[in-house]
Amino acid sequence: MPLDALGLALAAAALHALWNLILAGSKDTEGAAAAALPCAVVLFAPVAAATWRVESAAWPFIAGSAALEIVYVVVLMSAYKRADLSLVYPVSRGLAPVLVLCASVAFLGFGSSAGEVVGIALVGGGIVLVRRGGGAAQWGGLALAVVVACLIATYTLVDRYGVRHANPLSYVEMILIGPAVAYPLLVGPRRARAALRSSSLLAGASMLGAYGLTLAALRLASAASVAAVRESSVVIAVVLAAPVLKEPVGVRRVAGAALVVAGIALIAIF
Repeated sequence: MPLDALGLALAAAALHALWNLILAGSKDTEGAAAAALPCAVVLFAPVAAATWRVESAAWPFIAGSAALEIVYVVVLMSAYKRADLSLVYPVSRGLAPVLVLCASVAFLGFGSSAGEVVGIALVGGGIVLVRRGGGAAQWGGLALAVVVACLIATYTLVDRYGVRHANPLSYVEMILIGPAVAYPLLVGPRRARAALRSSSLLAGASMLGAYGLTLAALRLASAASVAAVRESSVVIAVVLAAPVLKEPVGVRRVAGAALVVAGIALIAIF
């Protein structure tokens, strides 16, 4: 993997971890997300307009993905209200590619390799390690993280086919409009306005930046290698959760996050 592509993928990972840390650490997690999403859409609009291409065949996929994204944001913010980011993030991000692989094998006729099977085992072991004591709230957060993973896996499969009919930047902008409009209405415009501050703008910009840097890395290296490096965001988020969010992140949870990343890397590469 070229060094410039490696740097872009790592930067994308850091930005993805950053916006999750900002929202999870906000006093009003839901209000912060309701403020950040419109910021992301507004910041993304000029780039999407400059590269505009959306074919008519893309619209059913955009509609379906936007609906899934709305539910995804609702469930993710609910998970962050109830449990540690260092539990929710690695479980949701790690389990999603496993579910995509399983669905691809079961329903789409794709095969699987020994490396992918080992990757699934590593992700499972990592999830066991990141799940530590914490009572019913943590178990509730774990259940919500599994739902988030299912949603990520589903919209990933939808987008795999939808993006064939549009420029990726235009496609993402159209998808984000749905959550950017619907979620503030669900949370309440007053809460969204109250949470609108520099951190919300930074979270929105980080959403945009993470995707843009990933696309840039994909121009320089294979999708498998970029995906593998990109998921280092799991370790970044877990390690920073201790000093930033004051979560009780121990060696066991960091080791679990590292196993999740290793498993995702194997799934992506093989």
